[in-house]
Amino acid sequence: MMRLLTGASPEESFEFAPLSIEAFGSTVLVEGTDRPRSVYWVHAWTVTPDGIITQVREYFNTSLTVTRVGARDSSSSNVPMPHCLPVWQSKLPDRDRKSLPGLVLAI
Repeated sequence: MMRLLTGASPEESFEFAPLSIEAFGSTVLVEGTDRPRSVYWVHAWTVTPDGIITQVREYFNTSLTVTRVGARDSSSSNVPMPHCLPVWQSKLPDRDRKSLPGLVLAI
């Protein structure tokens, strides 16, 4: 899938260069670039309490914002209202050089 998303040929090797690792409950986020810094990527793993990875999401050349979705009481009616709290945002390594599409990941 990475070759399709990045346009790399089968002969080209791709070396991941992680820049940061963050964890939010059962979600682990790793972001980085390739060595020449021409491709930006984010991996989102869902991990069980036993440390088993149950889901992997992979994003290439995409700015990612992670939000925690919950409910809060409305002060006027005591009806739970949806609430989204941003907890993490991509730190784009070449923000001045590239404009990337944005995506919101709800956890």
